[in-house]
Amino acid sequence: MRPHLVRHTLVATAALGLALTTAPAVAHAKPAPGTNAPVKVSLTVQGPDGLLFKGRIKTKGHDVTTATGGTHKCDGTNGAAYPSAVPTPTAALDDAARKRHFTWDGTWYASFDDFSVDTIKNVSGGGAAYWSIAVNGTPTPVGGCQFKLNAGDRVSFVWTSF
Repeated sequence: MRPHLVRHTLVATAALGLALTTAPAVAHAKPAPGTNAPVKVSLTVQGPDGLLFKGRIKTKGHDVTTATGGTHKCDGTNGAAYPSAVPTPTAALDDAARKRHFTWDGTWYASFDDFSVDTIKNVSGGGAAYWSIAVNGTPTPVGGCQFKLNAGDRVSFVWTSF
């Protein structure tokens, strides 16, 4: 081998070795633990004339489909509320409706990345009322697809007049 090729190879190898040993380590993000494990919650739906539904529901965040709003995620990642999927109040309502054979409908608002619940069991707020959402007796500060539920939570949808 020619001396200048050997020297060039040695210099290149030394430079590469130096670069690799002094380069900052690349951080690898750890995957988020499974936060979307199913939880059991108590769900109450109170209409203007009385109780429409009361029961315990096993739920987790999932895609929700309504006649008016279409299909959208409803798993707490809405509006970047949580980095990974979590159980939510609207997903719980959807699970109850499917398991207990009643209907609900909601309008999807892309600007809020969430549903507005319009009708439950054929009871609509119309222009005079809306369905408020509370967890453990406190109104949720965000939409029903953005609030994280925990096991044992008490979720309520209450027909509320303006």
